[in-house]
Amino acid sequence: MEVLGVIMAGGRGERLFPLTRDRAKAAVPFGGKYRIIDFVLSNFVNSGIYSIYVLTQFKAQSLVEHLQEGWQVHNVSRNHFVIPVPAQMRTGEDWYRGTADAVYQNLHLIKRAHPRFVAVFGADHIYKMNIRQMIEYHLRKGAEVTVAALPVKIEEASQYGVMEVDDDWRLVGFEEKPAEPKSIPAEPDQALVSMGNYLFETELLLRAVEEDAPDVQSAHDFGRDILPRLVKERKKVHAYDFRTNRIQTLLKGEEQSYWRDVGTIEAYYEASMDLRAINPGFNLYNRSWPISTVSYGDPPAKFVFDEEGRRGMALNSIVAEGSIISGSLVRGSVIGQNVRIHSYCLVEDTVIMDRVVVGRGCRIRRAIIDKNVYVPPGTEIGYNTEKDRERYYLADTGIVVIPREEPNVPWSLIPSS
Repeated sequence: MEVLGVIMAGGRGERLFPLTRDRAKAAVPFGGKYRIIDFVLSNFVNSGIYSIYVLTQFKAQSLVEHLQEGWQVHNVSRNHFVIPVPAQMRTGEDWYRGTADAVYQNLHLIKRAHPRFVAVFGADHIYKMNIRQMIEYHLRKGAEVTVAALPVKIEEASQYGVMEVDDDWRLVGFEEKPAEPKSIPAEPDQALVSMGNYLFETELLLRAVEEDAPDVQSAHDFGRDILPRLVKERKKVHAYDFRTNRIQTLLKGEEQSYWRDVGTIEAYYEASMDLRAINPGFNLYNRSWPISTVSYGDPPAKFVFDEEGRRGMALNSIVAEGSIISGSLVRGSVIGQNVRIHSYCLVEDTVIMDRVVVGRGCRIRRAIIDKNVYVPPGTEIGYNTEKDRERYYLADTGIVVIPREEPNVPWSLIPSS
């Protein structure tokens, strides 16, 4: 086997609460019909890498079900698989103590596959990447480890692992979430940060995590411990400039290096709103790099006049399968599957997930409404900060978030439009 993919999908996602109250961060819905993990999985499959383990841990049930329903790979060969791997405590009584420990606890899978390279990627970013080009770069450089990298504004860099590189883009320093990030010499207002995607020579990876495992001072994390140690040991660790990565065809307005870490409510909301544009920076409709997910066979979305002649419309919005908008206006929003929006409603700049029912006469703006929520007739969301804070979760930027509910309101009992 040439490349084995290992996707780190075990994070708690605390900064995405309450969207992660009942699910893993990688399982959070995005873009109307997808889940966040679909983007990294699509990058692997579109790059011709079909041997993938997904390491899970916290609140993984919906994630596992999603992988089973949407990512089953038929037995073309024994090296074609997408397999969720729960924390099994094979090396002791601890759950995963960090990203490196997650790999260490599953070394038996890597040794059994015996790949030439192991691609250790995160599961919580929105982007398109041809991983084969990163592998080609790794080979050209004669690298032992390659880290996908992207420049960001210096004031934002403290959220990430920050790298220092020489003229050949070989790492000479790596610091995880530094208080004072070091800038790129030629770009003083930018810092080079890790995207959390690593390509390892297998033998080096095995040795690195095995040496790290007994270290009681280690956080057992790739960014905090493994990479700084390898750089200090002068291993051949190179940064791969994501800006050089190319997918086959770009549509009008599409950003070549679009990458968003959707680990906070604000970042998730902004990335969702990016999808609305006529020519979005991240385009879900680019068939040269398709994003795959579960297909449930739902009927098409429908926009209808109500009994009094009001037209159901959605402008600059994404509306997923099975949803019906009757006699209401949806503007600048992302609507999930099998949503019902009844008459006299105005929904603006909002994310609504699957199976939400919005009763008559509601006004909603700048909100995220999770699955299975019933919004009673006449409800206003996003218009009164104090009332919103009393009833819902209110982010610092004023985005209203309503957590998911268990489906307990039969549609047959919801008044028709």
